[in-house]
Amino acid sequence: QVQLVESGGGLVQAGGSLRLSCAASGRTFSDYTMAWFRQAPGKEQEFVTAISWSGVTTYYADSVKGRFTISRDNAKNTVYLQMNSLKPEDTAIYYCAAKSGGYSTSHLLYHYWGQGTQVTVSS
Repeated sequence: QVQLVESGGGLVQAGGSLRLSCAASGRTFSDYTMAWFRQAPGKEQEFVTAISWSGVTTYYADSVKGRFTISRDNAKNTVYLQMNSLKPEDTAIYYCAAKSGGYSTSHLLYHYWGQGTQVTVSS
C-alpha cells in the first residue's frame, strides 16, 4: 500500500503560480511512476503530467506543456507540481497518483490516489 497526501492548493489570480506537493508513505516510493490528474466541476478526470520512477522522464498534457513542471525527490518521498502562468481553466481538484510500471494517461491504471487539493484560478 502507498498513502498519498497532497498539499499546496489554493486561490491564485490568473498569471500566478502555485506549487503542489504530494507526500508518499508506505511502500518504496521510487518503485512507482507518479502522476498528477485534475478534475474540474462537471468534467471528467484529466491527465496532467507524469514522471518516471527515476525522475529522468516526464510527460505532459498539451494543455499544460511549458507552464507546469513535475519533479520528484525520492529521498523525501515527495513529488511536486510547479504551476506557472495559471489560467482560469486550470481550476480543478488536483490529485496525485501512483502506479507501477510505465506511465499512462488513463486514470484507470493508477493504483493509489491522494485525497486531492483544490486549485482555483481567478480571472
